[in-house]
Order: sequence, then C-alpha cells, then structure tokens
Amino acid sequence: MSGEPPTETEALSRLERRVEELIALCRRLQEDNGILRARHQALSAEYVRLNERTRAARGRVEEMIGRVAALTRESR
Repeated sequence: MSGEPPTETEALSRLERRVEELIALCRRLQEDNGILRARHQALSAEYVRLNERTRAARGRVEEMIGRVAALTRESR
C-alpha cells in the first residue's frame, strides 16, 4: 500500500472477512463449549460414583474396626 486510505470496497471486503472470521470463531467456541459441558457432566457423574464407593468402603472399614475391637474386648 502506498499510504493512501483504503477504498470503500477494500474496507468493506476487509470488514466482511473479519466478520466471517468472527463467525467461524464463534462456531468453534460453541463446539468447544459443548464438548466441555459433556466432559463436565461425565466427570460429575464419575465423582458421584466414586464418592458413593468411598462412603461404602469407609463403612466396611468402620465395621471391620468395630469387629476387631469387639474381638479384642472379648479376648481380655
């Protein structure tokens, strides 16, 4: 460019390209957002499942500790 301001046609073409780029970016971000939401939902479900398993395991361990303590008291 020779330092002259762009013509209206050039400016309009640049603006049109930029709008198209922004539209493409918005679509990509929407897709990424959908993927991230699905992943978040899957991880939340896994967290709930693991938390339930942890609670169940804790309960079993507490029961075993109680039985060991009872056996210890009986053997004295």
